[in-house]
Amino acid sequence: MSKVVFKLEDDISTDVIYPGRFMATVLPTETPQFAFADYTEFNSKLKNKEIPPGSVLIAGNNFGCGSSREQATSTLKGHELTVVAKSFARIFLQNSINLGLKTVICPGIEGEVGDEIEVTHDKVINKTSGKSSDIIPLPSARQAIIDAGGLIAYTRKRLIEKHKK
Repeated sequence: MSKVVFKLEDDISTDVIYPGRFMATVLPTETPQFAFADYTEFNSKLKNKEIPPGSVLIAGNNFGCGSSREQATSTLKGHELTVVAKSFARIFLQNSINLGLKTVICPGIEGEVGDEIEVTHDKVINKTSGKSSDIIPLPSARQAIIDAGGLIAYTRKRLIEKHKK
C-alpha cells in the first residue's frame, strides 16, 4: 500500500512538473531535484527524501500535457513516484513507459493527500475512504516495458533471453 502525497487537478503541463527554466539540466540523475519546483513545499519534501519511493500522486485528466519534454517523466521516475491520473497526455504516457515510470489510468480516481491507496491489476482501492475505481489497463507489451524498468532495461532483458537460447 502507498500513501497519496500530492493531489493535482486537470491539465497539469510538463512545465509544471519540470519547469522549462531548468531545461539545461537533462541528465536523469540531476532532473529529480526540479520536480514541481514551483510547488516549493512539495519540492522540498522530495529533495529532502521525506517522500518514500512508491508514494502516489493523484491527478485529474490530461496529466503531462504541453510538451514532449522527457525530463518531466525522468524527474518523477527519479523519486520512484506512482502517478494515478484520470487520463494522461499521449506523449507523457509514452515517455513514462519508455522510462519505466509507474503510471495508472483510473478515470474514477478519488482521494486526498494522506489517503492509503492500493493499486491492483484492475483497480485502485482507496483504503481510507473504502472506495475503489477501475483501471484502464495498458496493453500488455507496454506494461511489460514499465515492469522491466523502462525500454532500455526491457530491451536488454529480451536480448539476454534471446542469447541464452
